[in-house]
Amino acid sequence: MRAVIAEDEPLLAQQLKTLLGRAWPELSVVAMAGNGPAALEAIEREQPDVAFLDIRMPGMSGLELAEELADRLGERVPAIVFVTAYDEFALKAFDLAAVDYLLKPVTEERLTRCIERLKQKPPGVDALVLQLRQVLKAEASKNPVEPLRILRAGIGDTVKMIPIEEVCYFQASDKYTGVVTRDGEALIRIPLKELLAQLPPERFAQIHRGTIVNLGEVAAAVRDDAGRVSLKLRNRKETLPVSRLYADQFRQM
Repeated sequence: MRAVIAEDEPLLAQQLKTLLGRAWPELSVVAMAGNGPAALEAIEREQPDVAFLDIRMPGMSGLELAEELADRLGERVPAIVFVTAYDEFALKAFDLAAVDYLLKPVTEERLTRCIERLKQKPPGVDALVLQLRQVLKAEASKNPVEPLRILRAGIGDTVKMIPIEEVCYFQASDKYTGVVTRDGEALIRIPLKELLAQLPPERFAQIHRGTIVNLGEVAAAVRDDAGRVSLKLRNRKETLPVSRLYADQFRQM
């Protein structure tokens, strides 16, 4: 058995490796990564049986990393154990499916229970996808906000007021978020995660870790031979890829 540890605090990463060495000597830790992109590269390269992912990491969170792994690796995704400092409210979401979690600081007793669970039957990618959606939904519902109606978006040297119903989709881009309408594109400084909490859920849906779409602008959902889903839009020529995490929203289209 092989494992990758993704943890941005070196002392905590080494502590987990040491605990694993005592509690699961048959498991070999083949790589340790201090941020999300490095962990993604290590997991794709090493193809471990288990990945221990810190939820809060630079570059890409553990949740985003697991989503990316589900998209890239499909059924070859490793068993995932989240290492988290989340409160009890969020932890309830983890109990809804098979994926396990470890609460910081990790104790030997809790790690032993996690190992026993992994040895019995590592969770498949479908359980992982269901789990992630529950966690994301739980987090989004913690701090409800007043829905946005108008966006102040930059186009060159001009600030334009854009009603949200005119937006086809939002696309994360470095420090900005792109606002794409049928007539063009603009930029706002609101991060995608923060923006999602301010959009009316009956109109907008996240379809990828970097994309939110206006459901009224979706003309069709297309599935290719590999099972990947993409969306055709009513008023734009480009198609939008849908992450496996969100694909079931369009299963009936």
